[in-house]
Amino acid sequence: MGPGLARASDAAGKIDTGDTAWILISTALVMLMTPGLAMFYGGMVRSKNVLGTIMHSFIAIALVSVQWVLFGYSLAFGPDVNGL
Repeated sequence: MGPGLARASDAAGKIDTGDTAWILISTALVMLMTPGLAMFYGGMVRSKNVLGTIMHSFIAIALVSVQWVLFGYSLAFGPDVNGL
């Protein structure tokens, strides 16, 4: 086994807290963009359609949040399968 493979196998099982913190902070910032995006889209339509347009943005972020709880967390932090 070469030295590169030995380092790769040693680092594969460790979770870097800095990387995890970066991903979680980035996710939170993207989720905070949703109200701004909803207001931007709301400003592009007629006044009678503003509420529906804003609700589309919030429903989308709600669905993404549910999908993260159901599937994403286990994909990101679950056990690896054959080294993947």
